[in-house]
Amino acid sequence: MANSLAQTDPNFQAKHGKLTRQKFAQRILFMIIGTILVAVALEIFLVPNHIIDGGIVGISIIVSHLSGIPIGIFLVLLNLPFVILGYKQIGKTFAISTTFSVILMSIGTSMLHSVQAFTADPLLAAVFGGIVLGIGVGLVIRSGGSLDGTEIVAIVFTKKSPFSVGEIVMFFNLFILASAGFVFSWDRAMYSLIAYFIAYKMIDITIEGLDQSKSVWIISDEYAAIGDSITSRLGRGVTYLKGEGAYTGDEKKVIFSVITRLEEAKLKNIVEELDPRAFLAIGNIHDVKGGRFKKKDIH
Repeated sequence: MANSLAQTDPNFQAKHGKLTRQKFAQRILFMIIGTILVAVALEIFLVPNHIIDGGIVGISIIVSHLSGIPIGIFLVLLNLPFVILGYKQIGKTFAISTTFSVILMSIGTSMLHSVQAFTADPLLAAVFGGIVLGIGVGLVIRSGGSLDGTEIVAIVFTKKSPFSVGEIVMFFNLFILASAGFVFSWDRAMYSLIAYFIAYKMIDITIEGLDQSKSVWIISDEYAAIGDSITSRLGRGVTYLKGEGAYTGDEKKVIFSVITRLEEAKLKNIVEELDPRAFLAIGNIHDVKGGRFKKKDIH
């Protein structure tokens, strides 16, 4: 309906749907929990052991160490220009959410600055600091905010460069993490890489969930038998799509389904049993909503 109105009415403007109070409160709660976890990771694990993270957080840790000024001040000052840039390039809601999260993170680090570190072992600090940091950042991102301005810069740069957002962020972070070797020591730079990698993986897990969904595409002459087996043995619904071979011009039935990663091995066994020559493609899905994804009982 919106598309037809947009085509017929030149004055038509799409409006953003308003969040319910429950969802709005949930977002705020997750942002608060996320920023608290980030503050704990920084002040209780990473900063006391001279271990840094990537992005603006990493720069803030280095500048704070060199100047003696609390890290919370730099977290706000260094992120502010990027928040303004994000307002212009991404949107008002994102900018407000990011500002709220960064201020909370700054307050949290200030309150925890005098708390003694949980461990003086740099390896334990890197591992557990990375875990806590990744979960915290992941919760903030899931709530529509951000704690680091480098991703905003990457989004802007990628419009005018052949590099992806991930490649630009990685370049920035490698440069920042390498700087830890000059400011602290090279062993701390290596511990920082460990913390960064763990945090990166934990962000993915927090955003996508442990029970990650996967999309499945199967092309086979035994589509009916395979589809029935997926339904009866996995409890998952299937959809048959019409396809055509570009080379032969033959019509094909394409099976589409969504499963969890724990069901991947069993699905491969089903396809192998019924049609060893079948084409099978499996990809990761970040989120699944609606439809009939809910698993049926298996008898």
